[in-house]
Amino acid sequence: MKTIKDLCDSPYDISITGITDDSREVKEGYLFVATKGFNVDHFDYIDDAINNGCSFIICDREIKNGFPHLVVDNVNDLYYELVSKFYDINLDDYSFIGITGTDGKTTTSSIVKRLINPIKKCCYIGTNGAEIGDLKFDVHNTTPIVNELYEVLSCAKNNNCCDVVMEVSSEALLHNRVKNIKYKIVGFTNITEDHLNVHKTLENYIKCKKSLLNYLNDDGVVVVNGDDDNCKDIVSNNIVKFGFDESNDCIIRLVEKSKFETIFEINYLDNTYKIHSPFTGNYNIYNVTMAFLICLHYGLSPEYLIDEISKLGVVKGRREELNFGQNFEIILDYAHTLNGIKSVIESVDTNKRKIVVTGCAGGREKSKRKLIGDYILKNCNLAIFTMDDPRNEDVDSIIDDMVGDNKTSYLRIIDRVEAINKAFELADSNSCVLILGKGRDNYMAIGDKKIDYCDYDVIKNYFLK
Repeated sequence: MKTIKDLCDSPYDISITGITDDSREVKEGYLFVATKGFNVDHFDYIDDAINNGCSFIICDREIKNGFPHLVVDNVNDLYYELVSKFYDINLDDYSFIGITGTDGKTTTSSIVKRLINPIKKCCYIGTNGAEIGDLKFDVHNTTPIVNELYEVLSCAKNNNCCDVVMEVSSEALLHNRVKNIKYKIVGFTNITEDHLNVHKTLENYIKCKKSLLNYLNDDGVVVVNGDDDNCKDIVSNNIVKFGFDESNDCIIRLVEKSKFETIFEINYLDNTYKIHSPFTGNYNIYNVTMAFLICLHYGLSPEYLIDEISKLGVVKGRREELNFGQNFEIILDYAHTLNGIKSVIESVDTNKRKIVVTGCAGGREKSKRKLIGDYILKNCNLAIFTMDDPRNEDVDSIIDDMVGDNKTSYLRIIDRVEAINKAFELADSNSCVLILGKGRDNYMAIGDKKIDYCDYDVIKNYFLK
């Protein structure tokens, strides 16, 4: 238990049970820090924080109701120090790997975690939650907000785990969530158009992604997909570019594909490594290669990595093939960008009848909706458009944006459970049903609320009912 005096110079000696700058997260005894965000001034929610039970407030102007508080000049900068002290975090005690990109962050980060963990207990933080060794729990964002991130780091340290691989989202970089962290290695999977509702332009989005370089140790290593047009101009003192193009530092060659395995060679620093990967699809060749290079520069031997990669299991919600005894294929994937959706669909046997269930998120850039809809309608045998985190938008309107004036036949089924069930009813032995957009997410964002929902549970319930 900490007191205000433990965290800052204050005349108060009030006990603190938690710390947050979100009034909705306040519980009895919490310290509420009224930071200023891009679109919100948390000072406006002080009354809510008090009603929810906070015991003390730190802000940048006086509170007139007499509630115990401290006024400081720069509340945002102080917040990081307060959270660090509350959770007893010294960032120098940790070794960080940060991976960013539009697609592939979760798969690559998860593989890196799995490769490091048998040697040194490793913490993963990302879209699939937080994993500390074998301990798993949910987080609210791909890269958690600062108080949640530091709580995870505290839990990791208490479990003798100070090696951390984390997905670093563009919004995390924009909102300084990884401030003060220094990465031993950073990786760039690719950069394609996404999150323009936040960044407004592709140029802003690219610039934000590349700002991860500002958080690299002086002697840190940068691993980059050199085949990606928006990553080719990334420069750093110690950089490794990889890909199929012969101009890269690390070259991928001699790819052999089967239904359950991809075999390929990595040529790097005058050495050739033959990789047997259980992951299929060209995009997973990039993901596995990046994970291999990151772990190689982290100090793991190539012999160990080659052996461990061959034994890897699937990453949940990432081209996850599901088998409940049905006579057709099911692929569950988080893909929600045009590039991600293309990659998954192109990984399916061309002779298969492709049935796709997907939608587009509400409150996000509308410009990509028709591009996604057009691609699916042209490259699949049947499209079933449905809801995917509509938030405050009408699902029918979102689907209208996706199909435009396209005359190709498709199904419109607003309820996602009904849409998935319909896809299964229409599938035959030559079908592959691709359920895209949410992966293993455990919620559906409707209005301002997150409703309990999971595609995997819907699929399982269909076959086990």
